[in-house]
Amino acid sequence: MIPFILRRVVQAVPTLFLSSLLIFFVIQLAPGDFLTPARLNPNIAPEQLEALSRNFGLDRPLWQQYLVWMRNMATGDFGLSFQYQQPVLNIVWPRIVNSLYLVLLYLVLFYVIAIPLGVYGAVRQNSFGDRSTGVVLYFLLGFPSFFLALLVIYFILQVRHATGLDIPIGGMTSDNHNTLSALGKVWDILKHILIPATVLAVSDAAGLTRVIRGQMLEVQRADYVRTALAKGVTERVAIWKHTFRNAILPIVAGIGGLLPSLFAGAGFAEVVFAYPGITPMLLSAINTQDLYVIAGFTMITTVLLIIGNALSDLLLAVVDPRVKVG
Repeated sequence: MIPFILRRVVQAVPTLFLSSLLIFFVIQLAPGDFLTPARLNPNIAPEQLEALSRNFGLDRPLWQQYLVWMRNMATGDFGLSFQYQQPVLNIVWPRIVNSLYLVLLYLVLFYVIAIPLGVYGAVRQNSFGDRSTGVVLYFLLGFPSFFLALLVIYFILQVRHATGLDIPIGGMTSDNHNTLSALGKVWDILKHILIPATVLAVSDAAGLTRVIRGQMLEVQRADYVRTALAKGVTERVAIWKHTFRNAILPIVAGIGGLLPSLFAGAGFAEVVFAYPGITPMLLSAINTQDLYVIAGFTMITTVLLIIGNALSDLLLAVVDPRVKVG
């Protein structure tokens, strides 16, 4: 275990260096910089522009900007946001926490929907229930997720108009959130994130359900499963202990990508539902070319991806005894 962790740490050093190099200079390929809109404003004097350029370090060559950024990152400083005039971590961390609430609930719903449907489809292959869920899942696979979210919003608005129910469909909290009790604040946030999390889970669960069903059907035909059933093992044990455990190996191997996704936000759902998460902040940073916000957050997700891949290898060794990490 220890040699495995040490080996991953050593391997992470060149990976992070090359990632930082690529991230920093690819961002610089975009025309202009943060001060480009100010330069187009005739009311801003050239002296002011020069002073701002010096303050932001934009008057230095790119390689010097990169070295300063790397030196600061080594001490945990991801730079200063041009737009907010605050350290990047102070800007990014509250948005990460907001996205974390939404993505955690989404993941719970995602697996609660996908795993039972996938197992049912394999165990009851070609039954009416399997065919019915298959039709719905194939429809969801080809249905744009953002359009599904818009349809949900339209439906909720109709329900609110018809019944007068106050169903939250935007934001993260209510106007009176600060006056609520601790339990009331939790319930208020949960009400706001339940609908976008459900939309994400339903649209994404379609793909995982088909994967689990296919893997289960393949493993069910294995000799060791038929042998276990012939020896008197119950169907429940054969399904969950022998079939399902081996069928989820590819899924466990892909868990490494979940850790950065926990902090990377819920993408389009945060925009459609006006949720104060990572995605709206990143879109704003890209629009204003806020270099250090974009680069800093991308580096954070790169580190999380490396850690996630190491964790997925460890989990794979727990699920499958044939895998060794030593």
